[in-house]
Amino acid sequence: MNFPASKRIIARDISWLAFNERVLQEALDSENNPLIERLRFLGIFSSNMDEFFRVRYASMKRLAQMTDQKQERLGALEPEQVLMEISEKVQVMQARSQEINDQLMQELSEHDIEIVNEKELTAGQQEYVRKFFIEKVSPTVFTLMLGQSQELPELRDKSIYLAIRMYVKQNPDEPRFALIEVPSEQVGRFVSLPRYGKQYVMYLEDVIRYNLEYILFIYNIDRIEAHTVKITRDAELDLDDDVSKSFLEKMTRSVKNRRSGDPVRFVYDKEIAEETLQYLVGEMDLDSYDSLIAGGRYHNKKDLIKFPNIGDKELEFESLPQLAHPDLDMDRSILEVLDTKDVLLFLPYHNFSYIIRTLREAAIDPEVRSIDITLYRMASDSRVISALVNAAKNGKEVTAVIELQARFDEANNIQWTEVLQSEGVNVIFGVQGLKVHSKVILITKEVEGREQLYASVGTGNFNESTSKLYTDYHLLTADKRITKDVARVFDFLRNNYKVKKYRHLLVSPHDTRRGFIKLIEKEIENAKKGLSSGIKMKLNSLSDVKLIDKLYEASAYGVQVQMVIRGICSLVPGQKGMSENIEAISILDRYLEHSRLIIFENGGDPKYFLGSADWMPRNLDYRVEVTTPVYDEKVKRQLRDHFEIIWKDNVKSRWHNAELNNEYRQIRGPKIRSQYAMHDYVKKQLKLGK
Repeated sequence: MNFPASKRIIARDISWLAFNERVLQEALDSENNPLIERLRFLGIFSSNMDEFFRVRYASMKRLAQMTDQKQERLGALEPEQVLMEISEKVQVMQARSQEINDQLMQELSEHDIEIVNEKELTAGQQEYVRKFFIEKVSPTVFTLMLGQSQELPELRDKSIYLAIRMYVKQNPDEPRFALIEVPSEQVGRFVSLPRYGKQYVMYLEDVIRYNLEYILFIYNIDRIEAHTVKITRDAELDLDDDVSKSFLEKMTRSVKNRRSGDPVRFVYDKEIAEETLQYLVGEMDLDSYDSLIAGGRYHNKKDLIKFPNIGDKELEFESLPQLAHPDLDMDRSILEVLDTKDVLLFLPYHNFSYIIRTLREAAIDPEVRSIDITLYRMASDSRVISALVNAAKNGKEVTAVIELQARFDEANNIQWTEVLQSEGVNVIFGVQGLKVHSKVILITKEVEGREQLYASVGTGNFNESTSKLYTDYHLLTADKRITKDVARVFDFLRNNYKVKKYRHLLVSPHDTRRGFIKLIEKEIENAKKGLSSGIKMKLNSLSDVKLIDKLYEASAYGVQVQMVIRGICSLVPGQKGMSENIEAISILDRYLEHSRLIIFENGGDPKYFLGSADWMPRNLDYRVEVTTPVYDEKVKRQLRDHFEIIWKDNVKSRWHNAELNNEYRQIRGPKIRSQYAMHDYVKKQLKLGK
């Protein structure tokens, strides 16, 4: 590739910020998104930004401390240059999010929902807030008094704090400082006041502000100030190398220690007194890489995800019910259906309960000998776990490969590990140095002395909660070409020293990249021969330089590439001489686009793949990922239909481009909002019995 990295590669983290700007666009889209949903998109934006700083900014900061060399994968930038660009963009985005917040608050007011602070309360509301505080909030409030002789206690990075500066009458020239953690997790962030003409809502920290004198009653307070601050810490886990401890013990200790990770961002109310700010910054020993961000009165807007709808039902999305699958009846064995055909579950349009039903059926089928499953993120009340426990109690050999290092779900997975182990499930933790991110199930039956295998290969977690919000595929099959390879995956997970050869699956870290490069090269050959060629792909993220360069090469030979990339897209499409045959869009809407699908035209005999791997180095080199070919002709037709519906979206699709400006895609004709069109498609399939 003759083009320099600065022209052909967009640094992953810069592209990610463009993605989060698209989330902000959703908070602004009053034409298509109801008001409460827009508030929740603002909460998602804030939550995304928190995670970005905890993970990506922290990683880039460590990289900047190790090297000042320009990196190809960073678009020929030095790590410190990326950090500076991130900081500049974040400042702008933070200000933008505050403007949007103010606009949404104004719109809430127009719907008779009013956010009030502690200075705007009527006498009746004052009485209610004082009583609410005493009964609900006070038992959870603890005050940290700060002094020059004391070290600042470790602050939790998921919390917000009220930074207090107060003057007492006996000593009016010497301020005292204190911190109060706002107990949002215990009480909830929003407090609804009794309706009085309008519906009034308070932030919890304002309830605390109103009661500060009650909290600090032992001081003879002359005046007092309280401003919110928030810290974000590096979320990297530090595993010790004590060989006397099990991996489970090391993970448990490491998760506990995460709360003391290095700070990487400090957000504060811009109205805070300079003296208070400098005191906190100095005590936290923030360095030159740490991002100091002046914000508004309220932080942790991620809590807006749970903002209550206390107005009309039109303020939320209309309900789109999950649908039955036409091939799966309640009174028919799912495994028997799979003996005759493959079944594609497409969530959230289909119901996730079919996965539960499959496991439950396996648990009671006398011919089922074993169940193997990989688990990455699970629901807090997982019925998948219940089904596995049920199977183990029925004498099945159940093996669960649990990824303890699933970021931010470590504690949850440790808990489920203990539950499964206590119920007789064989739990293994995968492969040292690799995360097991694949989404596979293997059910083994013994029928008249013969082994019969069933498998599920998916793009999303076995998680009932996210299955209602994420688009994902689960391919259920008894096709031996697939099931035998899935069995080899579990053999590898049990015996890591044996690297398997897979005949049909693409499995990371062994051969996913190599396999896709071969498939792209085949498209190049076909284009050269004048045969049908083309690539359609839908991924969450694309940042692998080798695959990106191969796509550029394909474009140069005339291969048409259509890409739907929800998040990071380090490829620069539509550039003359480099990528003019590549189009790339991103779709954000009410569901998180999470399904991964790749179609190669293959000279008129298209090949279809779906799986858990994005085209990122982490998925290709450092994780166990499984991508399966699709052989069932009916499922292939469904997948092509899905892609074509998504590609026609002209309501929620934006262009990926060099400018990263998230320009909406304009297509003449009737408006097509693909997620609603997809629901209609699945509904029609059910009606026709297809």
